[in-house]
Amino acid sequence: MSEQQVKLLKPRKPLPDVGELVVGTVVEVHDYGAYLLLDEYGGIRAFLPWSEVASRAVRSIEQVLRPNQKVVVKVIRVYKKRGEVDVSLKRVMEGERRRKIMYFKRYLKAASIIEYVANKLGKSVDDAYKEVIWKLEDKYGDPMRGLEEAVIRGPEALKEAGVPEEWIEPLMEAAKTHVKVKTVKISGVFTLQVLHSDGIDRIRRVLEEARKAIESSGLNVKGRIYTIGSPRYRIDLQGYDYKELEKALKAAVAAAERTAEDLNVSFKFDRIEE
Repeated sequence: MSEQQVKLLKPRKPLPDVGELVVGTVVEVHDYGAYLLLDEYGGIRAFLPWSEVASRAVRSIEQVLRPNQKVVVKVIRVYKKRGEVDVSLKRVMEGERRRKIMYFKRYLKAASIIEYVANKLGKSVDDAYKEVIWKLEDKYGDPMRGLEEAVIRGPEALKEAGVPEEWIEPLMEAAKTHVKVKTVKISGVFTLQVLHSDGIDRIRRVLEEARKAIESSGLNVKGRIYTIGSPRYRIDLQGYDYKELEKALKAAVAAAERTAEDLNVSFKFDRIEE
């Protein structure tokens, strides 16, 4: 595989740091080790010594590595004058590998979307990185998260990151077409009982206060409350972030409990684990 066949990202610094996890593409495999191109660093060469390939005993390096393979490795030495690094495969934990690959794939997809928009605007790849990709990375941790925020919250998410105005509309169009944001859901059940003749109205008021608490929370959460058979009423909350859902649910339960106490309604709440 040649360097031209590897999809490379534009680096923000010339070389990685010792201890950094990087994604590389295997280009040569030898008895004494392997050579990689580092996808996130413009394709600089990295050497993976045989002693750093595996922690378990293997008969040959080909049992672990093959040309064209994507691997996550840890930088163990940096040669600044030569512009090269040595890396280790065996020092990468499985959890680290999974998280890095996920981050890399998301970054790669976001970069491709933004480079596509740059081409439509007559911009260069350098412009795409300087004006959008790195700004979204600085603001949201990775550019894909920035595009997801744009889908969820609209153009303001891009403006908050400092993306120039000329990019906003075409980026929004591309994000809505190519970025799918997964929603998450949490649920629970209110058990409400009352002996008064106006009990139905009292229960309705308890549930209404729960709805108002969700609506006034300022969170990007959709809520639904409905009966599943008296005296049990289910609440479903849907959104993009578990933390926001938990905050909204906490507010709804607190509001419902306060109102139930004021109206002398027996109150109980149980989470549904799905």
